[in-house]
Amino acid sequence: MNEAQLIDTARSLVGDHKGLLAMDESVGTCNKRFAALGIPQTVEMRRKYREMIITTPGLNESISGAILFDETIRQQNADGTPFIKLLIDAGIIPGIKVDMGAKPLAGFPGEKVTEGLDGLRDRFAEYSKMGARFAKWRAVIVVGKDLPSRACLEANAHALARYAALCQEAGLVPIVEPEVLMDGSHTLAQCQAVTAEALHTVFEQLYKQHILLEGLLLKPNMILPGLDCSIQEDKAATAEATVKLLLKSVPAAVPGIAFLSGGQSAELATLRLNAMNRVFKSKLPWALSFSFGRALQQPALEIWKGDKANIKAAQRALYHRAKCNRAACMGEYNETLEHSV
Repeated sequence: MNEAQLIDTARSLVGDHKGLLAMDESVGTCNKRFAALGIPQTVEMRRKYREMIITTPGLNESISGAILFDETIRQQNADGTPFIKLLIDAGIIPGIKVDMGAKPLAGFPGEKVTEGLDGLRDRFAEYSKMGARFAKWRAVIVVGKDLPSRACLEANAHALARYAALCQEAGLVPIVEPEVLMDGSHTLAQCQAVTAEALHTVFEQLYKQHILLEGLLLKPNMILPGLDCSIQEDKAATAEATVKLLLKSVPAAVPGIAFLSGGQSAELATLRLNAMNRVFKSKLPWALSFSFGRALQQPALEIWKGDKANIKAAQRALYHRAKCNRAACMGEYNETLEHSV
């Protein structure tokens, strides 16, 4: 493990107020989004879509790194240039999602544990050789009656820590993603309590596995009420709840926190990130950034719809969303910028 290299990469990923583009959708998830827009669900259409994303002019102005999927990291553009080379040449750090998805946790109905540790050391060796410099592993936490269980939290935290250890051993920065889902009717306070317990459990396991905190990034959920909750607090309340929890839960040694969007709309995710940085930025020991998937891609996907004639317009939409989120990392996002397409 090269500690200096890990630290440098981690800092670069959240440096200069930039964030991450999560384009690591599985084949099934990508096909589902294509189907909703009438786009053919083929390998070639997925390749064309990802080529459109990666070749967006100026994307590196706001995006520091891109999280790829196993299919994507092996793909090339129309002239045969590997996607990973296009990213590196553009100054965007390539990363890779390595978990195999959340599976039912035996003995605990309604809860899941993420799998993928078997053979991970060998996969890391291959991805590192291909040019990846960081990785991502997602755990899924459900909020409900008597949920989550301690068993679920501990199983997922242990898997995240073991993944992080293998990741750093291979010289890759681990992105640790314990996601408390927005599904359900739970309140903001319930989300805050569950997220606190999840983060404390994760960092306890990271400590036990001798993880270099300066060489990792955290990708958590924002503190939000469930989608079906009757009370939906404003951005100021959610920003305050999120930052207060993180200050109590995340060691200062961690260089950055890159939020997941978790199903939020593109503009709302940006608004909430901006509210945190606008009010609290000077008080934070780590950078507050973004690692958005749908909240960055969806507007572009809806414009593209698989039509070559729409590529430039779709790329402009992606560039715009990335620019808005970089502004949010500085606490400088506003309505004027949002509508300056």
